[in-house]
Amino acid sequence: MTQHTTAQAPAARPEVPGLYGGKRSRRITVRDIAAAKRRGERWPMLTAYDAMTASVFDEAGIPVMLVGDSMGNTHLGYDSTVPVTLDQMVMLSAAVVRGTRRALIIGDLPFGSYQESATQALRSATRLVKEAGVGAVKLEGGERSADQVSLLVEAGIPVMAHVGLTPQSVHAFGGHPVQGRGEEAAQQLLRDAKAVQDAGAFAVVLELVTAELAAEVTRSLHIPTVGIGSGPDCDAQVLVWTDMAGMTDWPGGRMPRFVKQYARLRETLGDAARAFAEDVVGGAYPAEEHSFH
Repeated sequence: MTQHTTAQAPAARPEVPGLYGGKRSRRITVRDIAAAKRRGERWPMLTAYDAMTASVFDEAGIPVMLVGDSMGNTHLGYDSTVPVTLDQMVMLSAAVVRGTRRALIIGDLPFGSYQESATQALRSATRLVKEAGVGAVKLEGGERSADQVSLLVEAGIPVMAHVGLTPQSVHAFGGHPVQGRGEEAAQQLLRDAKAVQDAGAFAVVLELVTAELAAEVTRSLHIPTVGIGSGPDCDAQVLVWTDMAGMTDWPGGRMPRFVKQYARLRETLGDAARAFAEDVVGGAYPAEEHSFH
């Protein structure tokens, strides 16, 4: 007897979820970041320095977190990022990795851990990957850091580059001036961005770059740009989480123009601490419901 079979239509391809808030059973990778660029999808990035805060951002759907050397200013009490050590970066990066399940975690290479040579950069980045478990590393510099980027990528370590204002060079910059003003400065920044792209970086941070130049760089590159103080046309935007959440105590109250506060956590925590203290002083805490017998 001849059996008749009915051809089955090919199964529909599942819709590709966006980076932000999408449901994934695995961590986001640099391939997902590249796909988002092709789709024209914008995405958010926040810094994180501990497991608890990172878990909150992970549950909120933040797809990429940077364990930045900004921890020097925000968590360690330094005046700049320069004193941050590789050991500190490894310890806090590992905490962020442990506190997350979905986000791509990027660890900063701190000042002095990669500038000497590409080989030094590889040793430092290897520690962040092996000991902390990060999915990528970030380093500052354009043309001057291209060799470091190239060797890391050849070794299988994804690299996010960082051009424009580079905080580790704060002494050379003499402050925090906006970058890319003037034809010569703009052309150098374009060369820097293209140099790290050609070296294999999967994305590049543009910090304090004029909005017009950042838009031009974004159009010129096939890798995503991540803006901070660089206008609305970058592929992604990043903020230091303590700035975003209203935790930072700005000297003289002068908050940078590019920062937008989405909460007032410094005020909220202060109110909570004062309420706790008043309960203790007044004998209201601990009450009977807080006691054991």
